[in-house]
Amino acid sequence: MVAILGYSRRQILGAVQQMYAEVAQRPEAGFHFPVGRNACEALGYPPAWLDRLPGTALDAFAGVGCPWRGEVIRPGDRVLDIGAGAGVDSLIARERVGPEGRVFALDLTAAMTHKLQRTIRERGLSRLSVIRGSAEQLPLADASIDGITSNGALNLVPDKRRAVREMFRVLRPGGWLQLADVVIRRPVSVDCHEDPRLWVECVVGASVDEELVALFREAGFEAIEPLGEHDYFALSPSPQTREVAQGFGARSMEWRMRRAETPPSPWQRARRRLDPRRLWRRLRGHGLMGVVSLGLALLSCYGTLALVALLPLLGLRPSLNEGLWAGAIAAFTLSTLGVLAASGVRHRQASPALLGLLGALLVGYALFVSYLAWLELSGFLLLGAAVLWDLRRRRHREAQLLALSRAGE
Repeated sequence: MVAILGYSRRQILGAVQQMYAEVAQRPEAGFHFPVGRNACEALGYPPAWLDRLPGTALDAFAGVGCPWRGEVIRPGDRVLDIGAGAGVDSLIARERVGPEGRVFALDLTAAMTHKLQRTIRERGLSRLSVIRGSAEQLPLADASIDGITSNGALNLVPDKRRAVREMFRVLRPGGWLQLADVVIRRPVSVDCHEDPRLWVECVVGASVDEELVALFREAGFEAIEPLGEHDYFALSPSPQTREVAQGFGARSMEWRMRRAETPPSPWQRARRRLDPRRLWRRLRGHGLMGVVSLGLALLSCYGTLALVALLPLLGLRPSLNEGLWAGAIAAFTLSTLGVLAASGVRHRQASPALLGLLGALLVGYALFVSYLAWLELSGFLLLGAAVLWDLRRRRHREAQLLALSRAGE
């Protein structure tokens, strides 16, 4: 998940509401994301569907994909549209559920809900109720909904875990969710608290794709199936937004998934949340594998020394295979160097890797040629400096990308 240090929930929601109020009131004004009928068609909505929709809804469309590839809405269903906006997906859902069904269109932004309510009044539509509310606290009863559709809303929600659990709560057992949202390949690691409007760029608030799917599994969703992927930000009229999206590997994806018949137990949730694979993905995504490798090298070296010194105090006298000990230290040292080298190739800057190579050579000399404590320590210090340098460079690049976004607003 994205962790934006210093952001308050109130700041995020305020920025989201301000931006989408402008979309509702002045859809022709031009935004950093695609808006309107052209965006619908580019994302895969059939023109025949759009011909049946009012222009007031189409003009203010700000979705990121076409969740209807999920095909989970059936006649007679009670459907919730989360982040309904001006109502494109809600109006399509209303047609799908037919005279026996009902649609609830939920949105956080007052201007959007007013716009959809006006459309309903002018067209005399029934079976479509508009609710102003947050995805983090859905104003609906448990198991009261047959299907959920959502298009580009979750990346704007501060507490995604809570929002996903709310979706699970209101869906009936076996109910379906179809979702389109923005995801990223590399998480945002820098502190973005100076400009909460960055959240509405759709990149800063997005989750890594694998982590988003893990959140749904943790909550109790199953049969999670990816349906499509789009270079959504290629449609953006803003060069700065396109560059930010490219820097973080941002794009939009679509899924469908089913609510399990029974909710997961607290133990199952905890086990899924603490899955070592998720931890590894987070460390890798935030560029911390070098820190982990160096920590293991230091632990192998000095931790083992401390253990060997302390165990005799407990009456234990373990034997230490010095060859294996030196091999373990060398393996973790080389692992650290490998992370630095891979980062250097990716970012086309070899300086941290070269500094790390010097440190690794000093450690290797102390281990296998002539042991000198100060030489070994110097090698680890150089490796540590290289890892921190590489990490700082990564954060600096992210900050530069996000500064481009601010400049383009």
